[in-house]
Amino acid sequence: MGQSLVKNYVHIVFSTKYRQPLIHPPYESELHSYLGGICKKLECQPIIVGGYTDHIHILCMLSKKIALMKLVEELKSHASKWMKTKDESLKNFYWQNGYGAFSVNPSEIDIVIRYIQNQHEHHSKKTFQDEYRAFLKKYKVEFDERYVWE
Repeated sequence: MGQSLVKNYVHIVFSTKYRQPLIHPPYESELHSYLGGICKKLECQPIIVGGYTDHIHILCMLSKKIALMKLVEELKSHASKWMKTKDESLKNFYWQNGYGAFSVNPSEIDIVIRYIQNQHEHHSKKTFQDEYRAFLKKYKVEFDERYVWE
């Protein structure tokens, strides 16, 4: 085969360190745009970026030119540095060490988009921890509760 043809949709989720609620307007939408820009720069076309006060959801196309781990490293390191420049109250802004990344069936893209769009409404009823556990269960990811949170 002469060319590499790849189309991998990935849903990436990560939270602020200790799930601190630090993502608020006006920086919330700016942060989402900034993260989308990092995805574009790394040729991982963003579909939607959203989240809540303590975490981020990114749905993007994973480029064939970058490993998932490198994409997440770039997203978190650049966005953390950027957030710290926004306000004195954010000087201790950090992301958790880990992340979740889940492949998305192309037929379910619209479902994931709506899910990410409705994060504020969704989290009026459910914590990030409960949401994340549900993802792990849905995707049959084995985990040890002692090592998931920080």
